Amino acid sequence: MSSTPLMPIPGHIDPVTTPRDITPRSDGRIDLVGLPRAHIAELLSEAGLDAKAAKLRAKQLFHWLYHRGVTDFEGMTDIAKTMRPWLAERFVIARPEVVLAQHSSDGTRKWLLRTADGHEFEMVFIPDEARGTLCVSSQVGCTLNCRFCHTGTMRLVRNLTVGEIVGQVMLARDALGEWPNGVSEFAPLPDEDDEDGDAPGSYTANGRLLTNIVMMGMGEPLYNFDNVRDALRLVMDGDGLALSRRRITLSTSGVVPMMARAGAEMGVNLAVSLHGVTKEVRDEIVPINRKYGIEELLQACADYPGASNARRITFEYVMLAGKNDSDEDARELARLIKQYRLPAKVNLIPFNPWPGAAYECSSPERIRAFSEIIFAAGISAPVRTPRGRDIDAACGQLKTAAAKMSRAELDRLADEKQAALG
Repeated sequence: MSSTPLMPIPGHIDPVTTPRDITPRSDGRIDLVGLPRAHIAELLSEAGLDAKAAKLRAKQLFHWLYHRGVTDFEGMTDIAKTMRPWLAERFVIARPEVVLAQHSSDGTRKWLLRTADGHEFEMVFIPDEARGTLCVSSQVGCTLNCRFCHTGTMRLVRNLTVGEIVGQVMLARDALGEWPNGVSEFAPLPDEDDEDGDAPGSYTANGRLLTNIVMMGMGEPLYNFDNVRDALRLVMDGDGLALSRRRITLSTSGVVPMMARAGAEMGVNLAVSLHGVTKEVRDEIVPINRKYGIEELLQACADYPGASNARRITFEYVMLAGKNDSDEDARELARLIKQYRLPAKVNLIPFNPWPGAAYECSSPERIRAFSEIIFAAGISAPVRTPRGRDIDAACGQLKTAAAKMSRAELDRLADEKQAALG
């Protein structure tokens, strides 16, 4: 276990964030993943290149890092062979270490990942017919203590760096084979008689599987604002990962002071973890409500830059039996959305159980009745189909597998991984 100290937190509402640009590596090299062109150029200049050469090399490195997905300097064919060892001595192109990869019966994938300083976090990929969504984490642990959420039972250790956030997207692209000439590890091998190699399931980068990103993994993204913003800028860069901001959604539990900045500086879609329509209920299940109440939160939603009928705000609402699922709750939710004139839809989320949880999921009949009331008010309220429950990858279930496994189990997995590598 890493000796990195826990983040200093004066209370569960307002954590003191710890600045961290790059996670130091034991070998002294600097990981280039997560760095923009200008920062790469600075590092090259500090290493001895003149300003003109540093700028040129930074442009080349940026292309190979974020557009081609190369992880070895030897693969950078437009950089002189004599310079590649020079780069390898000083820098590295890393990914988060995969500790464990799990595959749900419904196709959902979950990875337990480890940082260079030994901390673990999770990411999830959810494939559908029309899209493939990557659920990205922003922190190791969480500080919000939402009572229905398993992640909320963890201590907040630290923020993830820009490289550790964007590295999740790059790792997913590795696995999906979505770099030029990539091959997906998800897909079966082509049939031996298929000379073109285009058998069903033999995916290549010509047909994207990863189409959407949601900042809904472990942690509160707006409590790691700068790193999340800078990571998403790399994801949206047309010369880099080149994913449209319209396909990126950031979810917050209601860090009101940062919401306007998120709209102005990121411009991505907004999702809000609402989960209750009264002060009493929301104070209990989403404790940040004690600082930023429902009215203040909904006004921030109304003021969110770019919100429109074409880019609606999503309200996430987990269905808890006897707690927030009455007809009165549904009518109040519809009333509040109309009162603040919000271009919004409501995602109704059946509660995903985890050991020790204080709540139970509302019945299918109750969820359906709740949805019908909101639909009748002219507001879309689809019921989200739970995904990845059998591997604890569903909404509210993320908690690092290391916290649930014995040392012997982790050692066994490490041995199996090493054996597989030969």
